[in-house]
Formats: sequence, C-alpha cells, structure tokens
Amino acid sequence: MKREHIMPFGAECLPDGAVRFRLWAPAAERIDLLLGNATFPMPAIGNGWFELVTREAAPGSGYYFLVNGETRVPDPASRFQPNDVHGPSEVVDPRAFEWEDTDWQGRPWNEAVIYELHVGTFSARGDFAGVEEKLDYLRDLGVTAIELMPVSDFFGKRNWGYDGVLPYASDSSYGRPEDLKRLVQAAHRRGLMVMLDVVYNHFGPEGNFLRAYAPQFFTSRHCTPWGEAINFDGPGSQVVRSYFVHNALYWLEEFHLDGLRFDAVHAIKDDSSPDILTELAESVRNTLGQDRQIHLVLENEDNQARYLDPRSSRCASLCSYDAQWNDDIHHVCHVLASHEQDGYYEDYAQHPVEALGKCLTEGFYFQGQPSIFRGGARRGEVSRGLSPTSFVSFLQNHDQVGNRATGGRILSYASADAVRAVMAILLLAPSPPLLFMGEEFSAKTSFLFFCDFRGDLAKAVTEGRRKEFSKFKEFRDACGQSSIPDPNAESTFLASKLDWSSLREPEQKGWLKLYTTLLTLRQKAIIPFLREAGRSGLTSGYSTFSNSGLCVRWKTSTQALQLITNLSDVSIDFGHPESSDPIYATFDAAAGHAMPAWSVAWYLNS
Repeated sequence: MKREHIMPFGAECLPDGAVRFRLWAPAAERIDLLLGNATFPMPAIGNGWFELVTREAAPGSGYYFLVNGETRVPDPASRFQPNDVHGPSEVVDPRAFEWEDTDWQGRPWNEAVIYELHVGTFSARGDFAGVEEKLDYLRDLGVTAIELMPVSDFFGKRNWGYDGVLPYASDSSYGRPEDLKRLVQAAHRRGLMVMLDVVYNHFGPEGNFLRAYAPQFFTSRHCTPWGEAINFDGPGSQVVRSYFVHNALYWLEEFHLDGLRFDAVHAIKDDSSPDILTELAESVRNTLGQDRQIHLVLENEDNQARYLDPRSSRCASLCSYDAQWNDDIHHVCHVLASHEQDGYYEDYAQHPVEALGKCLTEGFYFQGQPSIFRGGARRGEVSRGLSPTSFVSFLQNHDQVGNRATGGRILSYASADAVRAVMAILLLAPSPPLLFMGEEFSAKTSFLFFCDFRGDLAKAVTEGRRKEFSKFKEFRDACGQSSIPDPNAESTFLASKLDWSSLREPEQKGWLKLYTTLLTLRQKAIIPFLREAGRSGLTSGYSTFSNSGLCVRWKTSTQALQLITNLSDVSIDFGHPESSDPIYATFDAAAGHAMPAWSVAWYLNS
C-alpha cells in the first residue's frame, strides 16, 4: 500500500516522473532552483508563489532554493535533510515505501497507556531502529502508545527536538524517513500506537531562513518567550496556517501515525476565529478521522477546557481534542511525594490531598481560581463534567526531569514508598497514564537538557541555563553554577542515554515488576470499566479523612471503582470501603482499620 500527503509547497514527485518545486516567498523578487551545479529560474505564479516543474530532478536529488541570486536556503517543506539544516534538501518520493499495515485503524483512546521517549537517548543506537528493537519490551510492559519527542530537523547531532526548524523533515541523526515508517509499521504489528510531539509555537534559533524570503511567517503583534510570534492571525497568515495544518496531516497520513501531541499551545497567539487550534482539529477530523482512530493531545498551561469539550465547539466533536497533559495532577503528586514547594509547586502545597482528589475526579485543579505563583492571576476553565480520559496523568516526563538543574529523576529526591503509592494511583485511575522512558525500572541515569549549538549561540545557551538556576541556593555562586552540565557538551547527551544493562539489578527488576503488574491490572479491570463508562456515563466524587487520607469513587450505571489511600509517612485509621475484596492493595485491607504509611487500595464492585 502507498501513502502520500499532497502538499501545496515543497518538492512533489509527479506521476509522469517530473518533480514540481513550489515555494512561497512573498518578500523575494527572484527564486532559482539549485540542482547540483545547475541553476533553474522558478517562475512567479502570483501571490508570492514561485513554481517549477522539471525532469532534471528525481528521488534522491539534492536541491536548494536561491533567493534573489544571493541567499541559498533549504526547502521549508523539505522531507529530508541528509546533511543537517544548512545542507541541501533531498527529493523524497513517499510512494516508494510499501506499507503492509493496511488493516491497522488504531486503538480507542480509553485504552491509552503512553510511553514518552527521546529517540536519541532511548537506545544505545540512538535512532529509529534502536526504538524498534525495544517494541516487544514496551508491549510486554503494558504500553499501548509510544510518544516520540519531536523529531523535526534541528541544528547539530543532538537536541531535545524543540529547536526544530524544518517541521516536515525527520532529523537525519535518527535515520531516513523510511526508517521512521518502518518503526511505525513494526509498532502497529504489535498493537502499539505511535504518537509524535510537534512544535507549532516557534522555530529553533539556528537554521531557520524564513525571514529571508517570507517574513510574513512572523508578527510583532504578539510576543512569545522566543520573540516574535508565528503569524496565525495577520496579513499573510492563511499560508502560514496552511503550512502547519498540512504538517499535522503529513505526519498522520504519510507516516501513518496515530496521533499528535501539540507542544505548549498556550504560546500560540491567535486572535482570529476559528483559531488555529480549532482549524487544526477540524482539518484532521474531516480529512482522516472517518476511518481511523486518531488522537490529538494538547500541552496547555492555560487549562482551556473548551478545547476538550465538544459541547463548547462550533463543530462539536470535530473540533475537540482527545486530551491534555494534566500538569496539575503532576504538580500535586510531586508535592505529596517530594514535599518540594518552590516555584509553581507553591500553588498545591496548602491542601495537596484535597487537590489530588479534585484532579482525579474533575481533571484540572485550577479551573479559574487565582494562582499564588502567578501573582494572583486567575488560571484555567471549568473542567468538571469532562471525561477523565481527557486528562493525561504522569509523575515524570521530559520537562519535569530534564528541566531540573542536574536532570535528576524523582527517586533521587523522593522516597521509594511515596513514589510507589503515587504510581499505584496514577496507573489504575481512569485517566490515561504517561510514563517517561526508564521510569518503569527506576533508571538511574539522568535526563539532562542537551543541544549541539556552536559559537556565541552555544555560549548564550550554556550561560542562560546556569543563570536560570541561580535563584536556588546551591547554584547561587559560580562554583555551584559550574556544576550544572553544559548543554552543548557531548558528555551531557551521553549521560542521558538509558542504561538498559541495569535491568539485571534486583532493584530495577522490582520496579519493572511493579509497573508491569499494575498495567496488567489496568488492562484486565480498568479498561473494561472505562468502556462501560463510555456507554452509560460516569459520575465521581471524593472525600478526605485523617488529614492524609483520600477516598475517591467513580460510578457507572453498573459498576463502582473506588480508591482509598494514605498519602503520608504515618499510619491512619480509615472507614469501611464499599467492597471487602480489593483488586489491588499494598496492605492487608481486611486486617483492621489501620492504613500504613503510603498505602493504596483499589476496589471494583459490580
């Protein structure tokens, strides 16, 4: 089977063997196509577009665009950059890959157990083939969806992926586009979904040439942490919007991905109606959503529940997103497990047990109330009444590990008992859980912030990273700051690679057994409960007791799921649960009324 996404820009291999090149360059007077040592003028066809159809190019040909006879640039819609972002783009014929997963239509979202990984550090190989080698392990763990951190082409050989500048080209350090397709196909063969993290809020600082010929891609009307915003609502924005809408469709159609996670959409500035997030969802649902289960997930610091609620959308479910990363539940679980209260954690420190109950039953903790961390500004929208599957839960992810000064995982500063209890909650609660690579075996390797910049940019990134942590006591002086690993050093990247050999150690085996046991139970008991909830509806509520005790109930028309937990270092008394036989418990729940420290019990009644 062949799969190809037809785009209005870039290099397209035509059925007759010719190649069509098209570039939007409204600020350019002249555009030429460079093929090897040959130069071919590209006629202007109106509205800032330049186009050339030629038989001088073929799959595998390297090419540049030449702007005004002076500036040589890669194709902003390049499908592949074999020699990094400053090198030539390569003509790729997507129809050359033969797909064999013709029967794969995806999996329901209520079955999602997500495993976030960074391709470069997940395996010793550090490429798509290295991920493919671990697919059986992930399936046996109980994972149902792999989420790749961004793979769009970035400068250098190593990067988290959020500094990508060519959104259509998977980075050559991970392999060729066909290698990513093989990974997706192999995952589908094992019943695993594959999702991709995409970045539509900014371009990276090195290798983005759009301002040289299409400055309309950016606007000074809005500001972001990276400077001028991408222009989604001003003059020329229709082409810009099309560029990103097609990018989402490209990954889902041409690479047969099962979903996308949209990075930091709160940094996307758009005053138009419908806004770009609504248009993206509607385009994906209308184009691909009839025959496939495709899942769209947001990261949105503003807790805008409207994007998760089909009732609030002008086009109902076609414009809604499946879920959002729930930072609120991470933050409150982090406070409970680690007792840290700095920064944004101060918003959850006063009544963390109650806050957890609210997150488990209503999704967001912040639903419009003032935030201490944000100086009293109100944050969030009402999420009460939304399905619990609308909120992705986690205790660790790339941000929460990698954005610590030394990339420490939570077990380096929180007790093992606390982490076990929290994970026994998150892995069995109705909301889809997300794991960050290696947490399931308590990986001892750090996950640090790393990149591969040069010169002044590299120096600025290193200094900025160290300045960022200067407010913390241990990093206030020069000696402390120098202990923060240099993001540009190759050693920082290598230190972040998972050590799979540690799985032979008893401690790591124990953690892996715990995660596997909980995820097996999730598949056997919780997923059927969620299917019933989807048919008959779900109600929920929570109560607290003895300061650190929490009882949460979810009910369908035929079943009740109940959690009772003690989230403290001391034993407490608890009342009788609705069922006497827990489906999972960390203590002998029938022995009496005492709940040991950091204990959890789950009950499921018919």
